[in-house]
Order: sequence, then structure tokens, then C-alpha cells
Amino acid sequence: QVQLVESGGGLVQAGGSLRLSCAVSVRIFSSNYRAWFRRAPGKEREFVAAISWSGGSTWYADSMKGRFTISRDNAKNTVYLQMNTLKPEDTAVYYCAAARHYGSSWSEYDYWGQGTQVTVSS
Repeated sequence: QVQLVESGGGLVQAGGSLRLSCAVSVRIFSSNYRAWFRRAPGKEREFVAAISWSGGSTWYADSMKGRFTISRDNAKNTVYLQMNTLKPEDTAVYYCAAARHYGSSWSEYDYWGQGTQVTVSS
């Protein structure tokens, strides 16, 4: 059974940083792309960033470019999201996901974690 487990969320002041981690319990041979999505209260799930198997290709939502960095360590089966210069509007539950190819729609992802809460205070 595949499990994606996020960690690293918490409460941070505006302008601060957090690093989220997502550990995958087993190797997902057919779903090697990884992504982060988020869902703010009262809003739809939103694409944040994605990364290819090798890490050589990354994609970001426009509002996250320059502030967030996605990376992965395949030896540890873990993907990371470094978030800098956080803003109150970044407050959301952050989810990691796995898919067979790159996509910015949540419907394209096969596996999901349970989410980790990020709260940014002003």
C-alpha cells in the first residue's frame, strides 16, 4: 500500500520560512512525478509546484515562483518544499501527490498524502 506522509507544517510569522517534507512509503514505479498542492479555507485545491523523477524539471504556480523551491531525494523517497518569504495568504493545508506525468490539475494525480497545516500570521 502506497502512503505519502507530509510533515514540517506549523505556525510561522509573515516573512518566515518553512520546509515541508513528503515521504513515500514504497517506490511508485509508474507515478514518478511529485507535486505539492494546497487548499486554503473556503477555496479550491491549488497547484503549488511539481518535479520530475530526476529533479531536472520543475514547475511552479506563478504566485510561488521565486519564493518556493521543490526538490527531491530519490534515495530517501522524499520530496521537499522550501517556502520562503511566507505571506498570510499562504495559509493552507499543503498536500503532496504523485502522478505518472506532469500536470497542474489535482485530477491528474494518483496518490495523495493526508496534508499538513501551514499557518502564516501577520
